[in-house]
Amino acid sequence: MSLETARKVLKAELEALEGLLERLDPRFEQAVELIFACQGRVVITGMGKSGIIGQKIAATFASTGTPAFFLHPAEAAHGDLGMLVKGDVLLALSYGGETEEIVNLLPTVKRLGVPMILLTGGARSTLAQAADIVLDVSVPREACSLNLAPTASTTAMLALGDALAIALLERRGFKEEDFAALHPAGRLGKKLQRVEHLMHKGENIPKVHVSTPMPDVIYEMSKKGLGMTSVVEDVHPAAGGAGRLVGIITDGDLRRLMQRRKKELLDLTAGECMTKNPITIAKTELATTALRIMEERKITSILVVDAEHRIEGVIHIHDLWTTQLF
Repeated sequence: MSLETARKVLKAELEALEGLLERLDPRFEQAVELIFACQGRVVITGMGKSGIIGQKIAATFASTGTPAFFLHPAEAAHGDLGMLVKGDVLLALSYGGETEEIVNLLPTVKRLGVPMILLTGGARSTLAQAADIVLDVSVPREACSLNLAPTASTTAMLALGDALAIALLERRGFKEEDFAALHPAGRLGKKLQRVEHLMHKGENIPKVHVSTPMPDVIYEMSKKGLGMTSVVEDVHPAAGGAGRLVGIITDGDLRRLMQRRKKELLDLTAGECMTKNPITIAKTELATTALRIMEERKITSILVVDAEHRIEGVIHIHDLWTTQLF
């Protein structure tokens, strides 16, 4: 019985979304352009379940590059209306289009010259007549067996709000770097960390000179525990004596060298055994970029260099595992 009810609910909500998709028209594009041109914030308002959906839409807007916040329409009548100022855009959610608390805001909205976008199922309602743009979120019926509890209608509102947010994200050219700046915490924040926050630096960088004998190379690799070492050469003292990266030696390189040149390996230098032109990355790149390169190249470490190819760090795949990028 419960499974059958669940199927009916999901089918009703799916039908609501399909109907929404069919009704998309130029008014949606007008809404996107109106918000994109907004010099202030998007102020989102709604009562009851519509208000809860409005709070989620406001959060999605704010996290994807569109400044937004939720204004409770009842609290607005008790002082919070001061949050709405000239230059803002009002996005109102009211399925019936007659929500008294929002209707009471109309004189102030008109006085400030704030344009209003309305998500509603009441195309001929009071709020629809007052709105600059009306987006139709009507549904054939609610998923509730009594056709009373807001279910399919709030799903339609939520989906259309997401569509607006993502359309604006693309309209702004919002990139991963922008998203990272707004999501510094949690798993998502870790996923969007930059290489410089995860890489091994300073004395923790496995590093040898091109002239370093192989026994010392092996010791350095064992000591730093990353299964590799960078190989550098000195640059002009004016550059601070920093080493310019010229190669890399990995555990895999050592195994292959021992198979080919077992007897003379320990008599060689790092410069004679290294792999030249190793894969590198800038410290400003996202950790996800480093992970993608490692997966594509089937490697476990990437060296981090500056514009002059001086080594600044090394990032290992284990560093990315600990940040739960997988």
